[in-house]
Amino acid sequence: MFKPFLIATAMFFTFATYAQPQGYKAVTDKAAFEKSYAAAAEKTTSIRSDFKQEKNLSMLSEKINSSGVFLFKAPNRVRMEYTSPYKYLMVINNDKILIQDRQKKKVYSAGDNKAFKSLNSVIMECVQGRILSNKSFKPVLYENKTTYCLDLTPQSKELKQLFSSIRLVIAKNNFSIDEIEMRESSGDNTVITFTNKRINAPVQDAEVQVN
Repeated sequence: MFKPFLIATAMFFTFATYAQPQGYKAVTDKAAFEKSYAAAAEKTTSIRSDFKQEKNLSMLSEKINSSGVFLFKAPNRVRMEYTSPYKYLMVINNDKILIQDRQKKKVYSAGDNKAFKSLNSVIMECVQGRILSNKSFKPVLYENKTTYCLDLTPQSKELKQLFSSIRLVIAKNNFSIDEIEMRESSGDNTVITFTNKRINAPVQDAEVQVN
C-alpha cells in the first residue's frame, strides 16, 4: 500500500500487547464506566483539538515528531490534519475517506477496503464512546485519580491481521481521549497526545467534507 495510507493508519496498526500501566489499578465496574463514557459521548457534538505525534524507530536514535489539528463532528465525521513538519490530511465522512498530501488527493469507500473499514469503525466507536460494546475486541480497563487507561485486544481473525492492541488514555472529567499509544513488534513506538481540547467547539461542515 502507498505511503500516505501507511501514515494515516500508523496510529492503529500495532503488533504488541500491553502490560498493566504503572500507577493504575484495575476497574471492577466496567458497566458503570461504559455507561458514563457513552453518556458523555452523547452530549459531545464536536471536538476541536491540537495533537502531537511522537514516533520512536528502533533503528534510529532520534524521534520523529509531528503535529496538527484533530476535528470531530457528530455523528461520524473526523478530520486529522498534519501541519508540521509535513502537510498531510485524512478526513472521514460516513463511509468515505479522503487522503491528501502534497502530491495527490484520493477518496476511498471504507466499505470497499477491509483496512479502511476497520479504521473507520475504530475511530468512530472510540470518539462516540461505543468501543467497549464492540465484541471484536477484548477490553481491559484501568484507572488512576485523573484518567482511565483502556487496552483493546482484537479477537476476530480479520482484526488480528490488522491490529494487536490499542491503548487509550481517557480523561475522567469529560471522557475525551488524552492519548493513544502504539507499540510495534519491530520495537517501534508511536504516541499521539491530544491537547487544547475544545468540547462542542464549532466545526464547520466544509472542514469535514469529502469530495
